[in-house]
Amino acid sequence: MESRVPAESASPGGAATSGPRPADREGLLQQSREFLDFFWDIAKPEQETRLEATEKLLAYLRARPQVGARRGKYALKRLITGLGVGRETARPCYSLALAQLLQSFEDIPLCSVLQQIQEKHDLQKVKKAMMRPALFANLFGVLALFQSGRLVKDSEALLKSVKLLQNLAQHHNHLQEQPQKALVDILSEVPAATLQAILPKVLKADLNSVLGSPEHLELFLLAQQKVPEKLKELIGPVNLFSDENIPRLVNVLKTAAASVKKERKLPAVALDLLRLSLREGKFPRFWKEVVEQGLLKKQFWPASYLCFRLLGAALPLLSEEQLPLVMQGDLIRHFGEHMVTAKLPKQFKFAPEMNEYVGAFLEGCRDDPERQLAVVVAFTRITNQGLPVLPTFWRVVRSLSPHALKGYVAWLQTTFLRPDLDSLVDFSTSNQKKAQDASLHGPERAVFRLRKWVILRLVSTVDALHAEKEDDLIEEVARFCFFHSFFETKKPTSQIPETEQQFSFPLESRTREVVSSAFFSLLQTVSTQFRLAPARTPDGQPWTHRLVQFADLLLSHSRNVTPLTPFTTQQRQAWDRMLQTLKELEACSAEAKAKASAFQHLLFLVGIYLFKSPAESCELLADIQTCIQKSLGEKPRRTRSKAATPQEPPWVEVLVEILLALLAQPSHLMRQVARTVFSHVCVHLTPRALQLILDVLNPEKSADEDNVVVTDDSEKQSESGEVRARRGGRVDMGWATGGGTVDGEDDGDEELGDEAMMALDQNLASLFAEQKLRIQARRDEKNKLRKEKVLRRDFQIRVLDLIEVLVTKQPENPLVLELLEPLLDVIRRSMRTSSSKQEQDLLHKTARIFTHHLCRSRHYCHDVGRGLGALYAQVERLVQQAGRQADASLSLYYFNAALYLLRVLKGNSTAATVCKPQKKEKAGPKPGAPKVSRPRPRKSRPQERGCRVMERKTAVPVPLPGITQLLSPVAQASGGLDLSLVTPIFSSALTSFLTKRNSPLTVPMFLSLFSRHPVLCKSLLPVVIQHVTGQARPRHQAQACVLLQKALPTRELRLCFEDPEWEQLVSQILVKVTENLRTLGEAQSKSEQQQELSSLGLLNTLLRTIHQEKLTVDLTGVLGVLQSQQQRLQPGGRSASCSRLCNLYWQAMKALGVQRPKSEKKEAREVPKVTQSPLSAKRKKKGFLPETKKRKKRKLEGAAPAEEAKPTAPGGDQPPSTGKRRRRKRKAQGPTQANGTPATKRPAPEAMTPSAPAKTPKLQEKQQPSQVNGARAASPAAPAGRKQPQKDLPEKGVSGKSPQSALPRKKARLSLASRSPTLLQSGAKRKKASLKKARKP
Repeated sequence: MESRVPAESASPGGAATSGPRPADREGLLQQSREFLDFFWDIAKPEQETRLEATEKLLAYLRARPQVGARRGKYALKRLITGLGVGRETARPCYSLALAQLLQSFEDIPLCSVLQQIQEKHDLQKVKKAMMRPALFANLFGVLALFQSGRLVKDSEALLKSVKLLQNLAQHHNHLQEQPQKALVDILSEVPAATLQAILPKVLKADLNSVLGSPEHLELFLLAQQKVPEKLKELIGPVNLFSDENIPRLVNVLKTAAASVKKERKLPAVALDLLRLSLREGKFPRFWKEVVEQGLLKKQFWPASYLCFRLLGAALPLLSEEQLPLVMQGDLIRHFGEHMVTAKLPKQFKFAPEMNEYVGAFLEGCRDDPERQLAVVVAFTRITNQGLPVLPTFWRVVRSLSPHALKGYVAWLQTTFLRPDLDSLVDFSTSNQKKAQDASLHGPERAVFRLRKWVILRLVSTVDALHAEKEDDLIEEVARFCFFHSFFETKKPTSQIPETEQQFSFPLESRTREVVSSAFFSLLQTVSTQFRLAPARTPDGQPWTHRLVQFADLLLSHSRNVTPLTPFTTQQRQAWDRMLQTLKELEACSAEAKAKASAFQHLLFLVGIYLFKSPAESCELLADIQTCIQKSLGEKPRRTRSKAATPQEPPWVEVLVEILLALLAQPSHLMRQVARTVFSHVCVHLTPRALQLILDVLNPEKSADEDNVVVTDDSEKQSESGEVRARRGGRVDMGWATGGGTVDGEDDGDEELGDEAMMALDQNLASLFAEQKLRIQARRDEKNKLRKEKVLRRDFQIRVLDLIEVLVTKQPENPLVLELLEPLLDVIRRSMRTSSSKQEQDLLHKTARIFTHHLCRSRHYCHDVGRGLGALYAQVERLVQQAGRQADASLSLYYFNAALYLLRVLKGNSTAATVCKPQKKEKAGPKPGAPKVSRPRPRKSRPQERGCRVMERKTAVPVPLPGITQLLSPVAQASGGLDLSLVTPIFSSALTSFLTKRNSPLTVPMFLSLFSRHPVLCKSLLPVVIQHVTGQARPRHQAQACVLLQKALPTRELRLCFEDPEWEQLVSQILVKVTENLRTLGEAQSKSEQQQELSSLGLLNTLLRTIHQEKLTVDLTGVLGVLQSQQQRLQPGGRSASCSRLCNLYWQAMKALGVQRPKSEKKEAREVPKVTQSPLSAKRKKKGFLPETKKRKKRKLEGAAPAEEAKPTAPGGDQPPSTGKRRRRKRKAQGPTQANGTPATKRPAPEAMTPSAPAKTPKLQEKQQPSQVNGARAASPAAPAGRKQPQKDLPEKGVSGKSPQSALPRKKARLSLASRSPTLLQSGAKRKKASLKKARKP
């Protein structure tokens, strides 16, 4: 904007001159555009965009003080106009921007702004259709003045704004209570003196008017708080909580609740009434009569939500003595009913909002634990027939102070021991009241529900304390749960505090089961990742060790405490041996410390389970102790031969059976412990132990698995059973009627007597009852089988944890190889029946273990021992199974398994010892090894087609330095693979893939095989080459071409061939591809089109290989075949879908030295450019361009002939040539590329004969003698009668373009401008130019 000042001071006649416009004009337009865009962005619905536009507008006005006044006036006018736009979402945006503008520029008077608003949106002159936008414009204008923060300081503007708001309040149909709310908000910010002066004008001296609306009442409460003397002088003494005013207060609060129904917030008038009642000491009257007996009786949910919000807001304001009044009345009971009944998804739930109120209260009074405890206990006492309505996991408990938390845990324990049902705020829903069942209202049911909730709340409290490390409190809760799960008191003793706890209601067995399950959940929480408690146990013992010590203490006090299930002598001996084993594990060496810790945790867990199931756990303890003793004295075993020795003790198998038994229990803690223990003992795993794990995944070995397999057909079986039952019922019904028929074909007309009818009714009743029982029995059996299937699948998912640990911890173990086929069987079965979510989980986990942890693992077995032959048989079996699958995705798993075994066989140390490495000679490479050559240095001029010139036989890259020993490429690539055994396997699979109509094998499978095992790829290439042509289907020919196209450029495959073999292979493939290209362009089906595309792609790959390695391959036949098919691939005769085929064709022709001709349409468009003279274009444009451009044109006029003469004359200067001479020069030169004929590059002494072979581009560039067929290639003959230049043409002339492309680019631009003069001329000058053309003959 600073550039506008000098621009405006320019002379008026400056615009009339022919010179250029002022430079500031474009910048001014850009800044104005930017300034105007601010107002568009202010009205956008995105808040960030609005705020950013407002900030930019203010920064724009501040940064330009010289134009800020003018722009500020326009901005003010624009914002005032925007207050009354029709879009409702844009009005608040303009109001906010206006407030920010007035706040930033305090020199703008508010009275003038308010006057502009009233003049722009005059309510007296506005039309009826625009009344509503005008009303809102005035309202948002006053709000903008208030939000600027200057309104309360300007008394004149304040009085005018108050008067305007009073006028707007009369239009209740449009604005409703918004003007009154704005008035209250404004007056709440003004000083007391100003409010005292304005109060008589805004508040009527009538109590009925005050209690008529929430806004007037709120204004009254504001005045009573800030200017009570003035209010008393105006209205007199007022008691709002009198008997006659309470109904009015209830109606006002109901109206306020309805007004904030959408906003879901607490009205300010309700909170002001609450504070007024607390100041005047009338809170009990307000709460009882206004809230509970007034609003709650209205049966209006917005009023109920207002009461709930009032309860949450009142918590910080109440004392400990006032809290019971609000937490034990009808309101808190109504809140509990809402918590129970609000279960539908679309139904509004107040619980999250109440949690925020309680959390804010607890955070705000952490220094007052008594009030914290009182509130939390009060909410816990809200029960529905004994069951608290709050969830067992309540996040706000984390905000309790340590003292309050300890008191809350003590209250929960006391409630569990001696429930006080009278202190509960209990209720029943309407549906529960309708059910007149005496068992639902008994105290026993309420006590059971309360105790169940309390024990779960204790466990969840410990879960929240787990991060706070309150070890004493955690231990107290754990001891409490353990004692009441498995023990009972005979005689109290001070040594065991739990024995002094007495029950007011006896503890039922079902309650102990709940406590037991909660205890093991607590054990899972405190034992996560073997969590230690350094503050309590300096030696770092786990949490379970404390519980074992506590259990041993309880067992030693048999006079005071007795287990619920007393131990036998054998069980007690098992417990004592376990303690002895634990002491031995603690004394282990540092090397076995990790394994000892895992066994220790397992002993702790099984020892605690001894109290839950003594018989089973006693046997497990004995077996575990035996396994521990043997495992700590054994060394790791890794080879299969050692694992199969009969002297191996079976302790690993026993331990695996124990872990499987633990995994069968639905406990996450058991699952974690089993994983940890198995990770330490999997190194000792034997084939028999592994088979125990695999039997779980095999349905044939599992018990009763056949029933589970046929459950999918059980519905049909049940239907057929019902049909048979109906038939049997008809026969039985006939028997019940005395042998007569049932279809109404009774021959006799005799009627049955009463006794016979009664007997018949009894028989029919018994028959139908029996039939009903049979149907129910079938349904029960079906549900039983379904549940068994669910449990079995869940058990299999858990057992997969052990397999995952094995392949992760011991990937080099030979036993891992035995996992391939069992995992594949699980994947195959799950893919067939993956209907349920559990089946999908099993499939996903198995596939993840197989793919990521097994096949893609960096480590694998390097010593398979004597099982080498079995691995080759397994590879053959897997490849055959991959070809038999019905789905390619399933076949991929089998093929990947075969590739994994090939990887193992390749790196097998047993077989790899046959090929010993030889030392590398110091002087030169090995004679039989492929030669390695480095690229030549880059020449001064750039290479053609962007490729570097390499010497022959350069397919082998430079080896890395530092390698002292090398094998031959074939031996190094094959490793320990026996190609005589592997090649027939994959050869048959490849043949099947290239011959079968529907094969599950795919191209990426074999490409993966070729890239990983190039030596095997070398053996399989003849099979692929055989199917490129011949009797194979077009689809299979295309697949064979794709395989060759992707495999040939690989470096690893090239290393497997000697130079003569490689040239022979390329020639053989080229012959096959040439045979395919004879029918190019004749494709009718989609597969034939794909075959043509693949053949051309393979040809381009071959040509690229030939050029890069400079192989001596005859390309004459390929060039002849391609040229013979050129007419079929013309763009005019082909469809648009075959453009890719044309592109591949000309890519191959370009590699053979033939450039693609230009299209006719493009040549026709370039004709005027060639024929038009640049000099005539300059004359035609003279006088029409600006003066600043004419000087540049003179420079170009002299420079163009010099540039033009450089490529044509070897030396000397030539005069500037005209357009005619250049055209004659182009005509004299030979044709560029007619019908795909190669362009001339330099003159040659002899012409090219038709039998001469094609040359590669590199050989053309160097002009070296060709080695194809021993003949020397020649260039086409030069045109007669024309002297050819002796100097080489630049590279731009080599790309196949005509010599006209060497013209200067600036000349081309001039000719283009001369052909379109209307782009640079005005209307009058255009007319003059047309008259001049008309005068010419």
